[in-house]
Amino acid sequence: MAAQKINEAHEHIAKAEKCLKTSLTKWKPDFDSAASEYAKAAVCFKNAKQYDQAKDAYLKEAEYHTENKTLFHAAKAIEQAGMMMKEQKKMPEAIQYIEKACMMYMENGTPDTAAMALDRAGKLIEPINLEKAVDLYQKAAGVFENEDRLRQAVELLGKASRLLVRLRRLDEAAVALQKEKNMYKEIENFPMCFKKTTAQVLIHLHRGDYVAADKCVRESYSLPGYSGSEDCIAMETLLQGYDEQDEDQVYRVCNSPLLKYMDNDYAKLAISLRVPGGGGKKKKAPAAPQGGAGGAPAAADEEEEDDYEGGLC
Repeated sequence: MAAQKINEAHEHIAKAEKCLKTSLTKWKPDFDSAASEYAKAAVCFKNAKQYDQAKDAYLKEAEYHTENKTLFHAAKAIEQAGMMMKEQKKMPEAIQYIEKACMMYMENGTPDTAAMALDRAGKLIEPINLEKAVDLYQKAAGVFENEDRLRQAVELLGKASRLLVRLRRLDEAAVALQKEKNMYKEIENFPMCFKKTTAQVLIHLHRGDYVAADKCVRESYSLPGYSGSEDCIAMETLLQGYDEQDEDQVYRVCNSPLLKYMDNDYAKLAISLRVPGGGGKKKKAPAAPQGGAGGAPAAADEEEEDDYEGGLC
């Protein structure tokens, strides 16, 4: 089967080369037909799992589409060449081709296609290179933002913010979250603004900046429905406990369902938060009655706390 597909691929390449020849009666190469034949060859190589040859064929297809001034199809072919690199686990090369394709999409006036390709590239590289994934998600968000597609832009910004937290680049994460929050406010998704305020507070407290954390909550009072909401009360209680170095109060808020069931990167920030000078230990709770149910969960809590000892502080 593979050998048959490879033979078919070579037949298509021979046809493509014939399309490019000129003669007395044929003055110009037929770039369109050549590109089509190389595309067919690429698919045959791909089906035969000859990914390097498939990549070369896609690049040839792109070359002749470019000669034919059909840039969108050229960009598509280059993106496919990138996917052939992905099949060979050559991620940096794959991303280079996809980024090149995105630039061509932009030049061709199809920014949405460029942004979606950047998002796909971010997903591909995320497992092995978080920094590059952040860059790609932010670029994609910027393209969508320029097109006034804020819902798509803010979703990609959210991906970038979470990865910045995972990378412990908290100053940049704080800036990214503020931009997210502003976009959610612009599209009037106020419940998401509340969640972003909570994430901001956790980041600023991990940065040791109580003033910035408090400011985020105060600014959010102007959001419809925030004052008196569950999110607002939780953050007020957290800030009070942090300011008063009340370890029990901070622990209770940070281990409440509201924070523990946030996106995983923010939930880890909550669980690992420590008050200044607290030494990372919770105050001892009052002793439970003999045989009471309080003892076992407390032990579990201590165990869980140890898993995150030191956290991102």
